[in-house]
Amino acid sequence: MAHADDHVHAHDHARPDLPGWSLLRLSAAARMGLAAIVVALVWAATLAVIA
Repeated sequence: MAHADDHVHAHDHARPDLPGWSLLRLSAAARMGLAAIVVALVWAATLAVIA
């Protein structure tokens, strides 16, 4: 196959090369902890508006 190299893709969507913080680099436990904090903040804001 002479044209097999035409199908090689140089980009990667899962790991961006840009430095910085990313949710993709967190473990599953860290993502669950972050989600729990966000949920707690939303509940606190909701109760603050109701009270």
